[in-house]
Amino acid sequence: MTFNCMIAGVGGQGTVLASKLIAAAAIKKGFDVRTTETIGMAQRGGSVFGHVRVGENIFSPIIPLGGADALIGFEPAETVRQLPFLRKEGSVIVYNSGNMDMLQYLKENVQKLTVIEARRMTAHSVKTLNVFLLGAAVQSGILPFDAETLKQVLTEMLPERFLEMNIKAFEGGLYGHTGSD
Repeated sequence: MTFNCMIAGVGGQGTVLASKLIAAAAIKKGFDVRTTETIGMAQRGGSVFGHVRVGENIFSPIIPLGGADALIGFEPAETVRQLPFLRKEGSVIVYNSGNMDMLQYLKENVQKLTVIEARRMTAHSVKTLNVFLLGAAVQSGILPFDAETLKQVLTEMLPERFLEMNIKAFEGGLYGHTGSD
């Protein structure tokens, strides 16, 4: 089994934490994992993306072009920027931050696209968007582990003062997800 996941967003959205949570959940399930992130512009709202590779005999953390099984996008333009990494049959989950041109491009160029509308986040802090999208990704079946595993990882990795709001966001993404647009 090999699974490659790209995470795409901008600085401050929690893309690096999302990559670490996916990696920790995969390790908890007994998989070998390699990860890397680009974080140079993170403090300025610049492009941030992560590679998470799960499976046997993975020696490089970088996903080859056309090799990602899944792309989780926190922002449509950054999701479009990472599309060359997605395999033709790959799945994309993207948050609709209002960039209609980029969303239209994704709708025209991605076979398996799930758009998470901003209204779904109204009960949650934008600071928990990353965990909300992970809940939606688990619900959609694109990640190689179950919700309980990721919930355990959240409990183990997040500071206690942020845990309750993140668990609620994760469950919002998990149970409030309505499917592909």
